[in-house]
Amino acid sequence: MTGRFQHAALVGKYQAEGIRSVLEDIAHFLVRQGLEVSFEQQTALSTGVTDFGALTADRIGAQCDLAVVVGGDGTMLGIARELARHNVPLVGINQGRLGFITDIPIGQFREALAPMIAGDYEEDYRAMLESEVWRDDQCIFEGLSMNDVVVSRGATASMVELRIDIGDEFVANMRSDGLIVSSPTGSTAYSLSAGGPILHPGIAGWVVVPIASHTLSNRPIVLPDADEVRITVVAGRDASANFDMQGLASLLHGDQIRVRRSAHKVRFLHPRGWSYYATLRRKLRWYEGVV
Repeated sequence: MTGRFQHAALVGKYQAEGIRSVLEDIAHFLVRQGLEVSFEQQTALSTGVTDFGALTADRIGAQCDLAVVVGGDGTMLGIARELARHNVPLVGINQGRLGFITDIPIGQFREALAPMIAGDYEEDYRAMLESEVWRDDQCIFEGLSMNDVVVSRGATASMVELRIDIGDEFVANMRSDGLIVSSPTGSTAYSLSAGGPILHPGIAGWVVVPIASHTLSNRPIVLPDADEVRITVVAGRDASANFDMQGLASLLHGDQIRVRRSAHKVRFLHPRGWSYYATLRRKLRWYEGVV
């Protein structure tokens, strides 16, 4: 048990139909539990909720000791990138479909949140990727990712050719539709659909996954996260790099994407008894055997 929380920020998938009433229900529940409640600024503006204070991500970092995120994993990824540097713990209430990192079902938020607010919870830290795009010895783009960095060909273009260096060592030249550098958290996202392995979040490593490689021997590889991964565009038109599918940079030949471990980690809180393996079993429908 730890000390109870005092001030919660509420972040919502504000595009979802009917989200305002859901957020207001959760906010009033938190108030009844003795917490001060503020809405994340864009959530408040988009839903029209005015009964609670509205804070930017930086103000949440300065004033709040808990963030409750309502939506799917995309909603969580967006706010997690902004709050990681502030070490604000995040609780995810799932109103999406899959929800690997928003793990409390919306219909169970009361019974799940009450003991957590009082300090009874499981704690879980997740590594992040820090990336840069370099062109002619200048950094032209920076991005922070919780799931992955993806370098890919244009929508109508042929394959891209990419050079991969890890640390000071050349690894490979690869012709493919692209390449994914994924964190353990992201290993159940795009990386998994491209044939990559699942990495337990406790592993200090990345997985590098080719997307539809021209050479079948180009296989996913798990790497320690101590070294920088550098991806250079050798050939191909309209290549791009994106970071958790959010930031996007158009790439030219010779551009280099540099990916390394961020100094910041995302801090998740889960209900007591939470299990990563149970999450995999439930979300991936691993129902066979003893449950």
